[in-house]
Amino acid sequence: MGKTIWKGSALLGPVPPALVTCGTLEKPNVLTIAWTGIVCTHPAMTYISVRPSRYSYQLIQETGEFVINLPTSAMGKTTDFCGMKTGAKVNKIEKCGLTLAEGSQVSAPVLADCPVSLECRVTQAQELGSHTMFLAEIVAVQVEERFVDSKGKLNLQQAGLLAYAHGEYFALGRKCGDFGFSVKKKKKNPPKK
Repeated sequence: MGKTIWKGSALLGPVPPALVTCGTLEKPNVLTIAWTGIVCTHPAMTYISVRPSRYSYQLIQETGEFVINLPTSAMGKTTDFCGMKTGAKVNKIEKCGLTLAEGSQVSAPVLADCPVSLECRVTQAQELGSHTMFLAEIVAVQVEERFVDSKGKLNLQQAGLLAYAHGEYFALGRKCGDFGFSVKKKKKNPPKK
């Protein structure tokens, strides 16, 4: 089976279409960012890439903080709207009926509507071309309690998170396995007596 070859492009998916909050509770904004991910475990590090022309760019530059909020598939229209409109002209939080809460470690607000919020503090800004990458330490994570079981395990597959791939939104589907399941040793049955 052959493959068609295209020129290099930003064709990686799915990715989380994150609702990134920035500014402060008094002067907040939210924008949709698909260029995000985890870059390090210890310390926990992430990044977002933002065009310098975006309204939120200056807010993040000024405070050095932002929150990555992971939306559910039910929030698809809100997520798209927050990526299409500018906070310079529209109060997207008010227009979409979003609920803000205080960050525990950062001045940027958290979206109470999202099941997971990563509070981030910028460590470096790198101009890459069309976007500037804000590399940041994840200084706190807020998780909706209903997705944490009695043993403290996160059951995020129950949240129905939204995914984005090449201009389209998707609801994350069924679980296919756990980390390490391909090499996990089978439990031996105890010998019969």
